Amino acid sequence: MLEILYQDQYLVAVNKPAGWLVHRSWLDSRETVFVMQTVRDQIGQHVFTVHRLDRPTSGVLLMALSSEVAHLLSQQFEQHQVQKTYHAVVRGFVTQGARLDYPLTQERDKIADKFAEQDKEPQPAVTHYRPLAQVEMPVAIGRYDSARYSLMELQPETGRKHQLRRHMTHLRHPIIGDSKHGDLRQNRGMAQHFGSSRLMLHASHLQFTHPVTGQPLCISARWDDTWQRVMSQFGWLSVLPELAGVEFPTASGQDSR
Repeated sequence: MLEILYQDQYLVAVNKPAGWLVHRSWLDSRETVFVMQTVRDQIGQHVFTVHRLDRPTSGVLLMALSSEVAHLLSQQFEQHQVQKTYHAVVRGFVTQGARLDYPLTQERDKIADKFAEQDKEPQPAVTHYRPLAQVEMPVAIGRYDSARYSLMELQPETGRKHQLRRHMTHLRHPIIGDSKHGDLRQNRGMAQHFGSSRLMLHASHLQFTHPVTGQPLCISARWDDTWQRVMSQFGWLSVLPELAGVEFPTASGQDSR
């Protein structure tokens, strides 16, 4: 059973687990579990995709319950009217936020893009990033006696393939667990010392206008157990308690609700 974050007669949003494909793909013919099929069986209706999350990324995945609504939502994504907020754990200390405007060449799959245009110009790609917390852990990874990490908020303006992963690597702060663009020693260190072998990238919030009612919506997805364990070890649970699913007392000792 997938966690349903929002559902009405037009839309459904779920908290996609890391490692799940959104839909069936001949690129991995052995896989038997897919988000779309699971949601369809769970709610007893056909669903239509309007955006995608990479297989190792978790978080808010929005789907339409009709092709007409899917078209309207897809237009919002294409016109950059949807605000997507991700959180990530990256290597090193990031102390300042900024707007990164760094075009990306198109990434091709060896099989799926075999006949794609080979000399396509780099595509515009813009990401807003902001550090939320830093920590230095007393574990030796690589040539250093300790390991430094930052918790980041990432908001992409564009939606290029692996944009957030590639942009953070361009800044020399790769996302932990990124097997393609990241730091393999840091990935192994995170698995060995902190019990996380997943990509530490989570689609936390999705803000858009309801395509039928016109009402503004903000859908949020909590972190999974691996994220919660890492946040606890790094002392970061109180940074974003709404994603951790925990409550912290205020200074007066009263519940923060």
